[in-house]
Amino acid sequence: MVNRYKIAEPDNQLFSIFLRDESKTLAFGQGLARLFQESGIYPAILFKGELGAGKTTMIRGIVNALPGGQDSEVSSPSFNILNIYPVEPEVAHFDLYRLEGRNMDPESEDILLDRTRLVLVEWSEFLPEWAVPDNVLFINLRIDRSGRLAEIKAIGDTGDLAKHIENSLQSDLTAL
Repeated sequence: MVNRYKIAEPDNQLFSIFLRDESKTLAFGQGLARLFQESGIYPAILFKGELGAGKTTMIRGIVNALPGGQDSEVSSPSFNILNIYPVEPEVAHFDLYRLEGRNMDPESEDILLDRTRLVLVEWSEFLPEWAVPDNVLFINLRIDRSGRLAEIKAIGDTGDLAKHIENSLQSDLTAL
């Protein structure tokens, strides 16, 4: 018997933003990384969205904008489940698509629970409930018209950071 749960997302949607193309999705990820660096707060980010919705693209923007990440080749770790990027802070990029109904290996679980890294999880709906951090941003990416709609929610101490993200990044993206 596999002990898996659907994680409960918060009911309060903080905001959503339309990302008209790949460059806007990358820019949003880069903006997130910049705000994390300015605040010193690196919440886990749990991504949801259908295939092709832009999850890996946004993660590429985050990783490439962190110190040491400008030359990182970011790709979805769908076959090996986890990529580690040697940036500051170190990034653990999970893709749980292939884990539906199965448990993660113990080493990956340890990395997921190690809060010294920035943890980015694609297909977070397959994350065991016990592994969801106290402070997390949920980003649901949906294909919408000719672009993507990013819906941002937060739990824990990330609420103020999420409001700062909304105020700062919406105006930045409008200027692009």
